[in-house]
Amino acid sequence: MEQFIVSARKYRPQNFSTVVGQAHITTTLKNAIRNQQLAHAFLFCGPRGVGKTTCARILAKTINCEHPTPDGEACNSCQSCVSFNEGSSLNIHELDAASNNSVDDIRSLVEQVRFAPQAGKYKVYIVDEVHMLSTSAFNAFLKTLEEPPPYAIFILATTEKHKILPTILSRCQIFDFKRITTQDTVDHLAEICQKEEIKAELPALQVIAQKSEGCMRDSLSILDKIVSFTNGELTYKNTLEHLNILDADYYFKLMDCMLKQDLSGALLLFEDINRKGFEGDLVLNGFAEFIRNLLLSKDEKVASLVEVVESFRQRYQEMSATCSTGYLVSALNILAEAEINFKSARNKRLHVELALIKLCYLQQALSVVADSDKKKQTDLRPLNFRVIQPVRVADAVSSNPVQTVQQAPIQAPPVQPVTKVASGPKLIIEDQLIAEKKTATGKLGSLQKLRQQVSSTTQNSKERSVIFITTELLQAAWQEFIEQLKVNRNPAVQSFELAELRVVNEEQFTVVTPNNLQQKFIDGERIALTDYLQQRFHNRRLSYQVVVEQREDLSIKIEAPLNSRERFQQLAEQFPLIKDLKDRLKLELDY
Repeated sequence: MEQFIVSARKYRPQNFSTVVGQAHITTTLKNAIRNQQLAHAFLFCGPRGVGKTTCARILAKTINCEHPTPDGEACNSCQSCVSFNEGSSLNIHELDAASNNSVDDIRSLVEQVRFAPQAGKYKVYIVDEVHMLSTSAFNAFLKTLEEPPPYAIFILATTEKHKILPTILSRCQIFDFKRITTQDTVDHLAEICQKEEIKAELPALQVIAQKSEGCMRDSLSILDKIVSFTNGELTYKNTLEHLNILDADYYFKLMDCMLKQDLSGALLLFEDINRKGFEGDLVLNGFAEFIRNLLLSKDEKVASLVEVVESFRQRYQEMSATCSTGYLVSALNILAEAEINFKSARNKRLHVELALIKLCYLQQALSVVADSDKKKQTDLRPLNFRVIQPVRVADAVSSNPVQTVQQAPIQAPPVQPVTKVASGPKLIIEDQLIAEKKTATGKLGSLQKLRQQVSSTTQNSKERSVIFITTELLQAAWQEFIEQLKVNRNPAVQSFELAELRVVNEEQFTVVTPNNLQQKFIDGERIALTDYLQQRFHNRRLSYQVVVEQREDLSIKIEAPLNSRERFQQLAEQFPLIKDLKDRLKLELDY
């Protein structure tokens, strides 16, 4: 039985022309080989599975080829190429920095660099996942990397360029690999299926390419799994089943229910999806991606960003034409919020159903908001004047119009909107009538009431004259505030009692405290103290500041316990015989 080899290894490119999706790098390397302008150190960085290690191996084989082609490719027939393809070449050394990242591993590598190659021109050292090296290992590698022997070439590969020291980056020629496009992946998978005689539908290959997200190794691994699952027949249906992907047709049906406000249909469709084993977060994420594709399909400029199966592209454009941009943006906001809160929800099914309910009635909510906005705009239009009886100008400017209105009250006709604005004389008479009516009934408008309240407040404030502060008045008010603090059992009482007051002028004073702790206690009551003093002296401009001065008379005196020496001295003063006894016996006291 022939040993099975996975497609990622079986179809690994053997020369630059077979590398997929990295033409900007392979062309540069071939020109450097053809013009003999090779750098001594390369750094290949980019996402996983895009060909970094593959290009490093091809470069190592090509520069040692005995008969390279004119375009800079290896011949694959000389002794060097054959030994390289068989894995027996002594001119290439690969080091996995993920498991060999210590200083000793790098030192052993540096010692090997001293020996010249037995056959061929160059010895190539490929260090994969170089970002896993420790800082000390990087420093041990610096000197050799900067000035290697003429026959040594280093190729470093990494997926995380930002983790490499700048001193390493400056010594290397950097090549940035990009993700492989969906179309390039589909073409490469179709070529492999043709070689392996696998029946594959194009939509199935497109789904695999989208699932791999630009990683060729992942797409080949997925292809091998599905081929083993389906016995060599690759269809769109079994691909979705194997990859646990919800068919886009479900999303189209859900969107139809949303636009028709068919809540029952949407909930039944979600029940069908739930029975097939799809989790709620997968449904929310897939539906959000579906609406994002609808939003992009509305504009031809960004329609190329929609990565969907080609058979569905026309349906996306037709569906996007029936949806407004505002609806799609609002739906994306609802789904994004629901997806964020999905993990914290206890009843996850109800959480998804609530999001579907919001989406079903979203169009109705948007129409209500639009109507309210229109109503606000119409409220800002100029008002129409009601029709009144024609009045002569002579009567309007008579000597005593008020008495005339009081003697013969005018009964206004019913209000009728007109399109034309009333003329000047009519407006004058109507304003006079409204003013007379309000005066007769004794009712005032809101603006006049507000003016009366302001005037009354001003008069009351004028009646209460400002009391300028003096030392005696300030001390009395300060003591009253302390009594209020004592009633409330406020811990700041002692700080207020120990503070010293200094009057600066008639509206300002200074509070002197001995330490920062008392200052914080007084500042903690600043709002209450300020309101109290301003009301007490009828002066809103009254202010003060708290100053810290180190003074012994204001500080809290704490009696510290006596130490051993001080206790002996105190006893000696009270009882002199004790000191005489100590001196006669020549005792040394342990203080």
